[in-house]
Amino acid sequence: MRIFDPHVHMYSRITDDYEKMALAGVEVVVEPSFWLGNPRKHLGTFLDYFDHIIEFETQRAAQFGIRHYATLSMNPKEANDRGLTREVLGMLDTYLDRPGVVALGEIGFDLQTEAEEEAIRAQLEMARKKNLPVVVHLPHQHKLKGTLRSIELCKDVGCDPRMILLDHNTEETIAFSREYGAWCGHTVYPVTKLSPERAANIISQYGIERMMVNSAADWGPSDPLSVPKTIVELKRRDYPDDRIQRLVWNNPLEFFAQSGRIPGRSDAPGGSAR
Repeated sequence: MRIFDPHVHMYSRITDDYEKMALAGVEVVVEPSFWLGNPRKHLGTFLDYFDHIIEFETQRAAQFGIRHYATLSMNPKEANDRGLTREVLGMLDTYLDRPGVVALGEIGFDLQTEAEEEAIRAQLEMARKKNLPVVVHLPHQHKLKGTLRSIELCKDVGCDPRMILLDHNTEETIAFSREYGAWCGHTVYPVTKLSPERAANIISQYGIERMMVNSAADWGPSDPLSVPKTIVELKRRDYPDDRIQRLVWNNPLEFFAQSGRIPGRSDAPGGSAR
């Protein structure tokens, strides 16, 4: 079974995690830029971080035969600093043209403020002009309200829903994300998001069309083997292997290939991302 984890923050993981992922069958990862735990105060700290996940993490992953890609953005938590947001967005346009950057993201809501909404709208417009996919972080607090507003903003900007990945769906949001027509991400992450069992329940109910599973492993109590563990849960339920393969390989490959920066086809289990 070939595995593509479409959302994992390897910046926060030790090198042993790459080895474990490779042994479990993970061949490709996408690392969205995110909040580092302490609010950044300077443009330069963002740019150094962008360089790190574009360059160093790609090299670190390659040591274990894993192909690493990145997505870049001004993240929801720090978007409330309007001055810093303007500075970051002023440089983001250039960084999005770098090799290995396969989408803009993750953007979205945290506290659901006006400043966050301004940052979302500006970045959706930037991605639309560059014809890049977008990874949208659905909020942890007031999740349904934030999901519905995120969808409305995508519609207002005129985004093609096929270029949007609404990530961190739960049982509360998935029907609305599906109705919009976006790709739908499901994060298997202890405590705050889904368990393998809950993710498998959603897949069993809604199918695999435009669906993905990811680990979003980061600083918190998370697991970079969440996608392989979800595969095991689906197999335990006798879910067909070809459908599991599409869920964990073909679908993320198809979505991010819209950037034109991931070679290979996704319409067959043997499709390559190299």
